[in-house]
Amino acid sequence: MEHPDHVARIQDEWRRERPDVDVAPQGVIGRLHRVASRLTDELTAVYAQHGLGEGDFDVLAALRRAGAPFERTPGDLAAHTMITTGGMTKRLDRLERAGLVARRTAVGDGRGRVVALTPLGRETIDAAFAAHMANERRLLDELSADDAATLERILTTWLARLEP
Repeated sequence: MEHPDHVARIQDEWRRERPDVDVAPQGVIGRLHRVASRLTDELTAVYAQHGLGEGDFDVLAALRRAGAPFERTPGDLAAHTMITTGGMTKRLDRLERAGLVARRTAVGDGRGRVVALTPLGRETIDAAFAAHMANERRLLDELSADDAATLERILTTWLARLEP
């Protein structure tokens, strides 16, 4: 590379210090890690414009994707998001205080709970999701359509092998 990036500089240093270790994987993993970090920063900035954190967006999106009447049990929400059941309670408390979700007892099960989007919650997630998709389009447009399709194919294959 004429102008090595951060990862290439680190690899060069390791090659010098540990020529006995293959640092080639760092070229992919290191860059993927850095790209993921930058993408997270770009995505969370849009969520914040709608008064949401990353986890808040995730919960509201899971409820919206459920379809009418836009509700799920807390356990179902945990299964459809990247939030643990322990973290879910705190997040639901905050979203309920903000008027974005409502909790009620499940029909036919006095111990079960159901979480539903409120009208304000649906309005918020619909606006945030539209902005989120526009932001993702902006970010992906840094690549050609062919490169984006190739990257999606590669990541899909890799993820299928890494996830159970």
